[in-house]
Amino acid sequence: MPALNVEFSDRELEDLRQIAKERGTSMKALVREAAAADIARHRALQEGAEAFRRFFATHADEFAAAFPDDEAPVRGEGWVA
Repeated sequence: MPALNVEFSDRELEDLRQIAKERGTSMKALVREAAAADIARHRALQEGAEAFRRFFATHADEFAAAFPDDEAPVRGEGWVA
C-alpha cells in the first residue's frame, strides 16, 4: 500500500498522541480515519453540488420567474461593460 509522510508541529503531534490515547487507537489509524472522513465529505459535497447543478438547470426557467431581480442582465438591457 502506498504511504505518505506527513510533518506536524510539536504541538500537533502531542495533540494527536493525546487524542489517539483517549480513543484507544494508534496515531496512524487516527490520521488515516481523519483523512478518509475528509475524502468522504469532499465526495459528498461534490455529488451534492452536481445534483444541485442538474436540478437548477432543469428548473432554470422556474427560478428565473420566481426571482427576476436575481437574473443577470441581458446584453443591451442594462448591460454595463
